[in-house]
Amino acid sequence: MEEYICSTCNKTYTAVSMVWRCTCGSMLDIHKDTPRIDQSSWDPKVRTLWRYVQAMPFAKDSRTWETVTLGEGQTPLVVLDTLEPHTYVKVDYMMPTLSFKDRGAAVLITKAKELGVSKIIADSSGNAGTAIAAYAARCAIACDIYVSAHTSPKKIAQIEAHHATIKQVQGTREDVAAAAQQAVEAEGIFYASHVYNPYFFEGTKTYAYEIYEELGRAPDTLIIPVGNGTLLLGAYYGFKELLANGFIDKMPKIAAIQAANCASLASAFERQEQTTAPLTNQGTAAEGIAIAAPARAGQILEAVSDTNGTFITIEEEEIERARDILSRKGFYVEITSAVNYAGYLQYSKATEEIVVIPLCGAGIKSG
Repeated sequence: MEEYICSTCNKTYTAVSMVWRCTCGSMLDIHKDTPRIDQSSWDPKVRTLWRYVQAMPFAKDSRTWETVTLGEGQTPLVVLDTLEPHTYVKVDYMMPTLSFKDRGAAVLITKAKELGVSKIIADSSGNAGTAIAAYAARCAIACDIYVSAHTSPKKIAQIEAHHATIKQVQGTREDVAAAAQQAVEAEGIFYASHVYNPYFFEGTKTYAYEIYEELGRAPDTLIIPVGNGTLLLGAYYGFKELLANGFIDKMPKIAAIQAANCASLASAFERQEQTTAPLTNQGTAAEGIAIAAPARAGQILEAVSDTNGTFITIEEEEIERARDILSRKGFYVEITSAVNYAGYLQYSKATEEIVVIPLCGAGIKSG
């Protein structure tokens, strides 16, 4: 039976429990060995992220995912520009709910269905809530999504379309999470958090697996936006597994991108610290990464350091400029996703260095 393990004190819990963090207050990870990857098990007929299911901590004969999947994953890896043949964009907005969050939501809700969960609670800046609501609807699981009162109306409408109950909270993104966690404790139900529940990262790690399959190698550098770190940590875990199995011979460097107006991780990295200091979000158009106090800050900083990576901060005027340039190249992304390309424009790329940039969300989400 799968277990969770505390990232700090190593206390373990059965994954069937409703626990979502350790009694010491720290984050939980999945207690597992590095999976043995057998590429022959990657069924070419399965054109979704579930082709990698044997590398996920599900029972070997589990087929629950077949009734949950909406066709997520296997997104295109496209050369950014003919003048930049070694730079690729991973078009992750080509997903059922138009964002990369479907990777994690599909796997997390599959686990919830296996556990017989009848209701879930989640909190989100928008995209994760939409993804979780969609997959919960697919499984007939009741769903409450806590969001900020300032969340994009288009994202609110998308969540409501899946018949999730919206709980709007006045205050910061941290206030939203706190309200959801209070409700989880009060109701004693499953917390489908894309930050706290480690099964979400089992979905986002497939980002790395797909890039490996598409390139036939690891890229030199990953440009990755970071708020709560769900894509960054997933990509890091995925490439670590590929490295441990001998598929690649080095880890790609992670260049983590933050909005300058909400850059607690970048500040901690600059100070060479493993925890973030209290910070107030000064306001940024990149709502999807406006996280003043990331719950997994230590793990994010460790991942960037471990890959000899770096942080890049983006000013507000750079975001819309980057979005416009991408649109001229044919890629219409949401405002938060433009931060990634703005980071790339700042990044000092070597000749023939292979770089991959995620296009995380579709432009229609934020207008």
